[in-house]
Amino acid sequence: MSSRLIAVYHVRSDARAIDSRANAIAVEQSVEMPLSAIEDQSILDEIVGKVEDISDLGNGVFAVRIALSADTIGTDPGQLINMLFGNTSLQDDVTLHDAEFPDDLARTWQGPHHGLAGLRERTGIKGRAFTCTALKPQGLAPERLAELAARFARGGIDYIKDDHGLADQNYSRFTRRVEAITAALREVERETGHRARYVPSVTGTLDAAQGYVIEARKAGLDTVMVQPMILGLSNFQHLTLFNPMVAFFAHPALAGASRIAPALLFGKIFRMLGADTIVFPNHGGRFGYSPDTCRDIARTALGPWHGLQGAVPVPAGGMSRERVPEMLDFYGPDVMLLIGGALLDARERLTDETAAFVAEVKGYRYG
Repeated sequence: MSSRLIAVYHVRSDARAIDSRANAIAVEQSVEMPLSAIEDQSILDEIVGKVEDISDLGNGVFAVRIALSADTIGTDPGQLINMLFGNTSLQDDVTLHDAEFPDDLARTWQGPHHGLAGLRERTGIKGRAFTCTALKPQGLAPERLAELAARFARGGIDYIKDDHGLADQNYSRFTRRVEAITAALREVERETGHRARYVPSVTGTLDAAQGYVIEARKAGLDTVMVQPMILGLSNFQHLTLFNPMVAFFAHPALAGASRIAPALLFGKIFRMLGADTIVFPNHGGRFGYSPDTCRDIARTALGPWHGLQGAVPVPAGGMSRERVPEMLDFYGPDVMLLIGGALLDARERLTDETAAFVAEVKGYRYG
């Protein structure tokens, strides 16, 4: 018997039809053909998906556990998603709620090279949350972005990341942006002694993305940001695997189109493929995630899981300085707080507002 992974689907169905619907999903996600046409008994025994359990969640929704053969995945993250939810994602009565991975499969992609422990070691930040902000808006030239970065750095921020919409546009070429911002941050470090880490957004084809990572390393940077669902999971994993000295922020752009539960996609899959930090929409912001969803993402990203390093949760999306105590109380110290637009809205008081944000995080007393 080949090793199995368990996919857990939430399926909208009539109670009378759920057995048939569950078996149809098992076939769709394994062999995608009539079982009567399969002559090889070993395929029927080992490759065809098997319904293990069906539970009634109420209101016409059922949890369906299906065992799938790990042999159908190999070592390709794209194929993993294909076998978990490829065709069934086209059927709008189903969401992929969770997955349980055999130990050897979960360890195939090694997970974060750094994670929470590595970032604490690298930065020297112990016992408190990390602070982070974002360079915006879209359309600024590298020199303007560098000015903003310097003002954030003078406020004592730990990480300054690109807005996820920044790429290699005509008005802000990647190389020029990295040069300008790193030069500005070095100057602030010489003046103040504080080192703020810049996190450029890496985009494009795999070759282009790898080239940008190399440029970032040459500029002295040790962290970059990737959008795994846009770059592609296989490409994302390739970048993390072949750049072990680099820490990777995983940004959630396009993840909402997948109908995959956020705790599974961010906390397990992104982490498994090498994300050191995981950006996600915090509850009460611009997006619709609930407190329970956010708690599940953070718990899954950080918790013990197949011996992999824990990834740092980064709740974001319209956060403000006024919410800092609430967020620290909710997530605890093992988190990175990301406030972007609300700090930029301070305009001429940007550095002062950043310093107040940092002071609140540093001074917070956990209950």
